[in-house]
Amino acid sequence: MRVSGGQAAANDEFRIDEERVGSATVVLALHGEADMRIASELQDRLGEVIDEGSVAVVLDLSDASFLDSTTLGVLLGAMKRLRARGGRFRIVAPKAEIRRIFELTLLDRVFELDRSRREALAAAGDGRLA
Repeated sequence: MRVSGGQAAANDEFRIDEERVGSATVVLALHGEADMRIASELQDRLGEVIDEGSVAVVLDLSDASFLDSTTLGVLLGAMKRLRARGGRFRIVAPKAEIRRIFELTLLDRVFELDRSRREALAAAGDGRLA
């Protein structure tokens, strides 16, 4: 499911793709720059996924080119909300520049970071792999 359109690789226009994996796992793939301009869109989408009863959310940042502090705040809020319901929140961050953002903010100690979607889905515990 495409939430917003555009070609991220060409011009870094933001979009979110959604994939349902298993009965209660959702993968949201971010493309382009995730900054304060899109924070409310991302927050709304994460909220919808959590409200729909997802037990595990995997946020795939493989095609993200940038994250700002507003986006990190949105991710923290979603993670706390999901964990309060007993859910799991995993982040796929294979690129060194994206992982570095988490390291510089010490959020690599808060979020569960994986290098691949397969790793994240296995750790999410749905019992299925992409």
